[in-house]
Amino acid sequence: MIRVMLVDDHALVRMGFRMLLTSAQGADAVDVVAEAGTGEQACADYSRLHPDVVVMDLSMPGMGGLEAVRRLLAQDPKARVLALSAHEDTAHPRRVLRAGALGYLAKRSAPESLIAAVTAVARGERYVDAQTAQALAVAQLDGDTSPGEILSKREFSVFLQLSRGLSVAQIAENLKLSPSTVGTHLYNVKQKLKAGNQSELTLVALRWGLIEA
Repeated sequence: MIRVMLVDDHALVRMGFRMLLTSAQGADAVDVVAEAGTGEQACADYSRLHPDVVVMDLSMPGMGGLEAVRRLLAQDPKARVLALSAHEDTAHPRRVLRAGALGYLAKRSAPESLIAAVTAVARGERYVDAQTAQALAVAQLDGDTSPGEILSKREFSVFLQLSRGLSVAQIAENLKLSPSTVGTHLYNVKQKLKAGNQSELTLVALRWGLIEA
């Protein structure tokens, strides 16, 4: 049995994933041993449960999925993470795969792809859905430079939270940084993306498909 932790802030989504995964039979049979609604909860529960695979949604309140992946891998470099995202950009898969996730699956993918992805990641194999893999290849050929390429890891995390309308104080709390450090990252983000204020940063994120309208 493949022991899986599901991390998504929507209970109905977790229920759907649980039903789908537990329908798998034979060598691919899955046991969903835990569910979490935030990255913070996932990081706290992981050390106790040590699941074979963590299925992590990237868009969640609080620290979010990308930061949670980084913290899980810092906690256990052998952790096997499959990232899920509803965003149709190339920055999210690039960032989370570089952070150490073994797999990336767009939520638009066919339901059976989730079982295939979890099975591959449980074996320690890379998995990226075909449409995302093609988008990554095309972006590389086109020399398309997204905010995910321009910004540092920490700047990108701050940028995503800023673009969703969070305040400096909220971001500092979510990322466990001082407000002054967040302010420094904010200044650098604005300079690099040539944005004058938070509204312009939100427009940049929308244009690149990093957040939903």
